[in-house]
Amino acid sequence: MAHLVGSMMYVGETPWHELGTPIPEEKKINVREALIAAGLDWKVELRRVYTENSEGSAKAGILDHFAVCRTSDDAFLGIVGPDYKPLQNHEALDWFQPFLDDNKASLETAGSLKGGRQVWALAKIRDGLMDVNQKDSVAHYILLSNAHDGSVSVRVGFTPIRVVCNNTLTMAHDSRASKLLRVRHTSNLQVNLETVRDTMKVARQEFAATVEQYRKLQKSGIDTDGLERYIRIVFSLPDNKGGRELIPNIVYLFENGRGHQEAGKNYWGAYNAVTEYLNYFRGKSQDNTLSSLWFGESTQVNQRALKTALKMAA
Repeated sequence: MAHLVGSMMYVGETPWHELGTPIPEEKKINVREALIAAGLDWKVELRRVYTENSEGSAKAGILDHFAVCRTSDDAFLGIVGPDYKPLQNHEALDWFQPFLDDNKASLETAGSLKGGRQVWALAKIRDGLMDVNQKDSVAHYILLSNAHDGSVSVRVGFTPIRVVCNNTLTMAHDSRASKLLRVRHTSNLQVNLETVRDTMKVARQEFAATVEQYRKLQKSGIDTDGLERYIRIVFSLPDNKGGRELIPNIVYLFENGRGHQEAGKNYWGAYNAVTEYLNYFRGKSQDNTLSSLWFGESTQVNQRALKTALKMAA
């Protein structure tokens, strides 16, 4: 199977796609080492775009568009407008440096998708592990994602990840950290990223409140009819229509998925069945699943799944 995962590094358990450079858990990796291990030690630049006549000879420059190209191999990554300012990979990972210097976080994975068009880095917050119950814990991460093709803004946010299954969860819907903060590729990019870092110091305090919401879900049971109703609301399926494959798949994950015994037959289990589906099964390939989870529609579905579970469990 062709993979969209172009390159990556990871600390600890081998990812589902079995790609990337493994880093021993005991090694404290720095930004430069992470760049090299993740295959992100390259830069992009903006180049003029030209047109040719029907004979392929005369060329005219297009003033309001530029091509984003990787300088190491001249690979074309996308077309952007005149105000676009690239965020280099080393600048993206350097953003984590204050957290690393203060020993508040450690880089855990970084890499690229779609031939380098999409880049991400994930850092684990130290002392950021909290229990939902005696057998189920959630760890706290910082995610930074960037698109060199101009398709989306730079996005930064806190991301809870369930330890037993590595499902990417979302922050409580009423939390200021519930949405990834977006920074546009403009001349103020670096200044705005600095502001985001300061904002996230406050957001970190809200992780405990989010875990408390998870605990409420764990205490509220759900039956078969309630589970189907929950799935239909999350995925905007009309009553008694659609979802022939989707609903049975998520019901199966609720009853047999990763960590289902730790979660139990409750709204916490229902929410994690949805997140497992989003993390591992949605999309035509697992690579598309990861791209959608961190760059696309699955982010919104994840947030809606938590908001709906909290409302139904109340």
